[in-house]
Amino acid sequence: MLKIISYIDAAASGGKAKILFAVLNYSIPVFMGIYLFINPLPVASVNEFCFYLSVSALILLLVFRKTTFTLRTPLTLPFILFFLWAVFGLFFTLDFKNTLHDLRGHFLEYVIVFYLLVNYFNSQKKLEIISWIVIASATIFSIGAVIQYYFIEGFPFDERLGFTFKEMHTDYIGFITVFAITLAFNRLQNSKSITNTLLSLLCIVILSTVTLLTQSRGTLIGLFASLVILCFSNRRIIIVVIAVLILVFFLPGLKDRFDHKNIMHDERVKINRLTIEVIKAHPITGIGFGMQIYGNPDLVDLEKLNSHLPAEYRKERIVTAPHNTILDITVRTGIIGLVLFLNILLVSFLLLWKTFKITKSQYFRSWAICLFACFISYLIPALFADTTFGARVIVFYTMLAMIAILWNLAQKEKKNEDTASAGMVNIID
Repeated sequence: MLKIISYIDAAASGGKAKILFAVLNYSIPVFMGIYLFINPLPVASVNEFCFYLSVSALILLLVFRKTTFTLRTPLTLPFILFFLWAVFGLFFTLDFKNTLHDLRGHFLEYVIVFYLLVNYFNSQKKLEIISWIVIASATIFSIGAVIQYYFIEGFPFDERLGFTFKEMHTDYIGFITVFAITLAFNRLQNSKSITNTLLSLLCIVILSTVTLLTQSRGTLIGLFASLVILCFSNRRIIIVVIAVLILVFFLPGLKDRFDHKNIMHDERVKINRLTIEVIKAHPITGIGFGMQIYGNPDLVDLEKLNSHLPAEYRKERIVTAPHNTILDITVRTGIIGLVLFLNILLVSFLLLWKTFKITKSQYFRSWAICLFACFISYLIPALFADTTFGARVIVFYTMLAMIAILWNLAQKEKKNEDTASAGMVNIID
């Protein structure tokens, strides 16, 4: 066996092998770029194909030690702690098979995506490339969604966009568009050419229009929060904030969505109340990480729990999903799991804060504010939707990766500045 490995290692040092490994190293960012671009589009098979090709290429590179791939990031420990707790939940889960499946398919897979992005998009130029991929993807999706929904299916423009979409339903569209809008504003601020400025403006107009057409309260609040935060980087954005407020309160459909009575009698209040009852029954370890457990009547008797609720909180038709990411994490992993998940968020916020503090570069500071705005605009609508699967969870881990990349770049910049300062001191001495 050792002779075989030695022979392969010797072959790997040849000229052709070097070309092969170079191609593999270049192929991973290409496949991951396609993966991000395809994310909101209805071609999930291509998405999976790109992911597995990237992983296969990485495995070959790791086996022959032809990559500098590393797991060292400030988010590694929070990921490990949350994963270990979810694995510990296998001893208490109501469905072992589903929990084991989802630990791989709905956690480890996205963590791998995170590390692939952090390792292979580890420069300022590549960070910008991620930004453009997200913006272009969301814009193309938005154009296609409007054409499909209003022109092909024939819905009137006062109808909320996306009710007939399966994967990218009305309340999910905003996770794609608001992320892209925020990145586009950052691109606009740092633009040094007329072409980039015009492209950014065009994308912002298209994405903002589609976001408003969803009439999703969570999405619009997230967009508003994002724009307010961006004002700390560019005060001129306050004009856009005012424009959004005017549109929200003067467009008939949007105004009705923010009516006090509609908010107080929203169905999600009853859904959340029922989810809390399930959490009370499994407060420490949760029902298991598996996503099919909550809606399985043989495992969780939602009808019975619903009947015990006060009359004003009872639902006539049971919804078999929490529709709240925080409650979703809590019901599946318990209170301890929630604390460990919140730790991932906390570390991410701290990285952005430290990035902003350690550098005087306007470039890094504007990016820190931008990604903070992105994160907040994601977490607000996540309180009204399930975001641990589908296109929106890829957005989440893409944000985390961009935060980690920015942190690494800022650290290198600070190290270079310190080295240069030390060199100047030595010259003076």
